[in-house]
Parts: sequence; structure tokens; C-alpha cells
Amino acid sequence: MSGHEFQSFFPDSGEVDMTDTSTNIDQTTLAELRQIAARYPQPRSALLPMLHLVQSVDGRVSPAGIEACADILGITTAQVSGVATFYTMYRRRPGGKHHIGVCTTALCAVMGGDALLERVEHKLGIKTDETTADGTFSLERIECNAACDFAPVMMVNWEFMDNMTPEKADQLLDDLAAGKDVSASRGATITSWREAERVLAGFPDGRADEGPSAGEASLLGKGIADRQGWAAPNPEETAL
Repeated sequence: MSGHEFQSFFPDSGEVDMTDTSTNIDQTTLAELRQIAARYPQPRSALLPMLHLVQSVDGRVSPAGIEACADILGITTAQVSGVATFYTMYRRRPGGKHHIGVCTTALCAVMGGDALLERVEHKLGIKTDETTADGTFSLERIECNAACDFAPVMMVNWEFMDNMTPEKADQLLDDLAAGKDVSASRGATITSWREAERVLAGFPDGRADEGPSAGEASLLGKGIADRQGWAAPNPEETAL
């Protein structure tokens, strides 16, 4: 290339903040991290739920959490950091008590997702990837929540809020800020983001059966098939 060299520079790529060494990880957390690792034939497979547990304790993927995961799994801290910065569900910096996600992809955008996100930003006084000064809310622009039949959708601590409008978003945020009980459209009572992270780590909170397992829109096709007497073909009968 005759002296020229390709340079890649991403100053806002979202690396883990290694300067914040604060942590709440204690011996109980370390024991639970080992418990997660023991569930898998290959311990390294446990890294994703282990990182969720770290977040439930420290509110982010912390340097101490990275070191703990690396030590327990017998891998390098660079390998742990690589995973933690690849997936958007892992926070590099502390977030709010409630993590709000607004989908603006494809159908949600057509149905008003962009207007919904703008309303939430204005209501909270923050932009995406920011946290309110009081630490109550953090905000994320979501790339598809896989809930197109309920567009536009928001998420609160990974729980679905279906068929949202700017007005419904205002009420939802007011209720959460006031500490009122709020239930997801198709799930459990909203707790906190940290509590949700603990569930994702594999420690159930006993709320799995709260709320409907599927909404009416998702079951529409099945209802039509049931009324028409349709059934999936028998694989043995259709095999060539």
C-alpha cells in the first residue's frame, strides 16, 4: 500500500469502564458464579449468565466481575471483556433502576416507534444510552424486540409493554417513578433491572407464571387453524 496504513478508531465503542473499580461482589456472589459454571459440561458456556449475575450485583459489567468470571472459568480477562462488549444487554457503565428500551426498527418505526422514543427522551430529559440524574431510568434504542404483532413496543427491564402510545408511555414512566405496581403486558409485575438480571442469570424469582404466556395477536393464526381443523403435516408421511 506504498506507506499507507488502514486505521480504525472508535472512541465511543462502549468499552468497559476499567477506571471504576467499585464492586459489591462478595463471597456469596462468587459462590453463585461457581454454581452457574457447574451447570455446564463446558464451564466457558456459563459466561453469559455469569455476566448477568455480575450486573445484578454491580449494576454493570465491572472490572471485578470480569476478573471473577475469568478466574472461575480459566480464561483471560480479555476474553471475558470481548463477550461483554459484543452483546448490547451487557452494560459498560452503571444504568438506572429501570432500563427502558424503545424499538424503532421496521414495523415499530412505521407504527410510531420514532415518535415514541422522542416522547420518552423528552419526558426523561435524556437521550439514548443515558441515565437520569436521579438514577431511576436509563434509555436504549432497541433493534427489534421480536414483537412486531404488538408494534410499537417498549421494554421495561426486558419485559414487554405492547401497543404503546406516547400517552401510555407518559403514564408508565410516571407510575414507575412513583413506585407504583406496574405489570408488563404479557408478563410479571415489573421489579427492577437488577432483579431481572438475576433471573437471566438463572435464579428464578417465582414470577414466571404471572400474566399470559402469549397475547391475542400472537395466537390469531393458531385460532384460525383450530377453527378450520388444520394441523401440521406428519413428517413421516411427507418424507420422500
